[in-house]
Amino acid sequence: MALRVSFDLDDQDLKHFRLIMREARHSAARSTPEDVVAGATGLLQRVGESQVPQFIRERLDKLELMIRMLTDTEWRLPSQESSRVLSALAYFSEPDDLIPDDIPGLGFLDDAIMIELVVRELKHEIEAYGDFCDFRTRQSPPPGTRGRSPEITREKWLDERRKALQSRMRRRRKRNSRKSGGGSPLGLM
Repeated sequence: MALRVSFDLDDQDLKHFRLIMREARHSAARSTPEDVVAGATGLLQRVGESQVPQFIRERLDKLELMIRMLTDTEWRLPSQESSRVLSALAYFSEPDDLIPDDIPGLGFLDDAIMIELVVRELKHEIEAYGDFCDFRTRQSPPPGTRGRSPEITREKWLDERRKALQSRMRRRRKRNSRKSGGGSPLGLM
């Protein structure tokens, strides 16, 4: 028997999560990007060693996607977007969070909520990266990339797609920013 539980976060709740995220970013500012990624990766490892509800595991999969987005050498996320993702990962690199992770069943609930908020804020970055990954694995390289034409290499082929997707990502984020009055729910820049 499955049980569905849902809840709404009002403006006051979101304000609380923004404050927590701001504190985490402030603390992470003293860390290198590699340390922030390592901290978030450590959270994923701790989860792997724990029994967590499926809804939490699904959100943690999105955290893993954000880490891959930063470390994928073919994606080459530009510095402004990379900073946004690192800001988002700051909360997950902190050893102390809202609900201690060792509480069975609920320890990762705050992480799942924060991931849900971060995913909404990084929607366009995540969509563009997902499209890039799909393109890279599902599309055949253009005919010239198989050694027949040196002008079209795999790198050039991916570079064109990466540039187009990253441009789309920025346009969509800018359009959404204008619609929402420029506000960012978690203040990721």
